[in-house]
Amino acid sequence: MVQVCLNGSRGAGDSAVVPMSPGAMAQSAAEAVAAGASDIHVHPRTPCGQDTLSPKAVAATLEAIRTRVGVPIGVTTGAWAEPDPAARVAYVRSWTVLPDHASVNWHEPGAEEVAAALLDRGIGVEAGIWSGTDGAARFAASPLGPRVLRVLAEVTDTSPETAEESARALLADLGSANGRPVLLHGEEGGAWPVLRLAGRLGLAIRIGLEDTLVLPDGERAVSNGQLVAEGLVQYGWAQRSS
Repeated sequence: MVQVCLNGSRGAGDSAVVPMSPGAMAQSAAEAVAAGASDIHVHPRTPCGQDTLSPKAVAATLEAIRTRVGVPIGVTTGAWAEPDPAARVAYVRSWTVLPDHASVNWHEPGAEEVAAALLDRGIGVEAGIWSGTDGAARFAASPLGPRVLRVLAEVTDTSPETAEESARALLADLGSANGRPVLLHGEEGGAWPVLRLAGRLGLAIRIGLEDTLVLPDGERAVSNGQLVAEGLVQYGWAQRSS
């Protein structure tokens, strides 16, 4: 599986190619799917560009993307979008248009409650397990572990020199990951080394403007589609076009 992460918490100040509006996200998603992405992770935004879990923004984002692609779409439930765990749960229960899945960062306060609310609504849960946190230990003890859709093993080490080592340590901490499939990804300088490791291990991958703004050679990416195409090359699933 190749998941494209369209925008994350980046803004237009990071790069003009980061999609901010529902229409721009839909266009970027269509390009990424055409390049080989089979799943989408997106951060809905307020009109002023802030991450949000509001039902209006979630509905507008999902509806726009679904007019362009037919692959599963997931959203974030990160605490940066809503710090109060009870409010995050209330948002999930208020959504009028449902994503196929949503990520829950297991080290964040209220993760179990948010995941339970998602499961109650029939929304798949991606368990975000970050390196450098107690997320793996919490997930191993969670009664919801066997019910999640997959584990997002998120390597927060941004060094190209050490990210692979950090990724291996995170996978060791995850162990059997409660028997769930694992998607391994890195960020910034660690994005490409971790993606190549995922290829060697045969794990699902994620790539996109949330995780990195540059190609393996350091050149600025012009789109999520370009990152996905290069990700397939780096993974070994495709050959670079001449």
